[in-house]
Amino acid sequence: MYNAKIKGLGFYVPENVVTNDDLAAIMDTNDAWIQERTGIQERRHVVKGSGETTTTMGVKAAERAIDRAKIDKDEVDFVIFATLSPDYYFPGPGVLVQRDLGLKTVGALDVRNQCSGFVYALSVADQYVKSGMYSNVLVIGSELHSHGLDMTTRGRGVSVIFGDGAGAAIVGREEDPGKGILSTHLHSEGQHAEELSLIAPGMGKRWVTDILKDADPEDESYFPYMNGQFVFKNAVVRFSEVIMEGLGQNGLKASDIDLLVPHQANLRISQFIQKKFGLKDHQVYNNIMRYGNTTAASIPIALTEAWESGRVKSGDLVVLAAFGSGFTWGSAIIRW
Repeated sequence: MYNAKIKGLGFYVPENVVTNDDLAAIMDTNDAWIQERTGIQERRHVVKGSGETTTTMGVKAAERAIDRAKIDKDEVDFVIFATLSPDYYFPGPGVLVQRDLGLKTVGALDVRNQCSGFVYALSVADQYVKSGMYSNVLVIGSELHSHGLDMTTRGRGVSVIFGDGAGAAIVGREEDPGKGILSTHLHSEGQHAEELSLIAPGMGKRWVTDILKDADPEDESYFPYMNGQFVFKNAVVRFSEVIMEGLGQNGLKASDIDLLVPHQANLRISQFIQKKFGLKDHQVYNNIMRYGNTTAASIPIALTEAWESGRVKSGDLVVLAAFGSGFTWGSAIIRW
């Protein structure tokens, strides 16, 4: 048995910066309204026609993670790709990454757990490495939201929140049993599935042939829906529970946390959790102000930035936590 550890990190975001003022020019909103409710000042959007996709962003993040892990790409022996915005309905982006990186015919797994996607993917990688099945697992979270948002006043409650980007990690073996990923904790509550969802297109509603034959411009089910207040109330409860679950399993307390990296859903949620656990500003890493909510990419982007800036050091206790559509939520307790 081995422990698993994060050996290398990388992220990529598009160059195109979209500010709150940019959004105010195309919908009835303003910078103060957005910042008050979300804490977001700007986000990145892929420029249409640029050729950038969920997969290409994931590949760029992966290349950086592989380089920083100091391994050759041929040493990657499994790929896990978390996203809600794949290039194609099928196949998933995992195999596209295998192709575009020129990897050997390794296995590729796609994870569809939205905002919790990276934590779920990391948990799977952790178990594969701990069992000895694989030595270097490439875990990617990547999202291209901007092309599927309702960029009108009707959709502003959702569209101002989300941004595009990708983050990646190489998960490999750790010989020291006191270091690495100590535990992961995953949960779901499907009874609230429709409270944060994209209903169509889908086999259960209307399929592509219906869209082409009978497009209804008033049908909002083709855009993401979020019951904001309900999601917020559930998020703060589940974030707290799953962080405490992880700390408790490892005999730790909130005061032991060196850095909490929460999914960047809403700055107000992160601030609520920070206050509840009595954490100081240097113990929590937030970057939603610059990138918005990048769903499965948010934790690896934030974790990479934190590491690059020296906020993550050897021996630190790092806690990852996420909550999102499904509802799904999870945490990872890591001794760096």
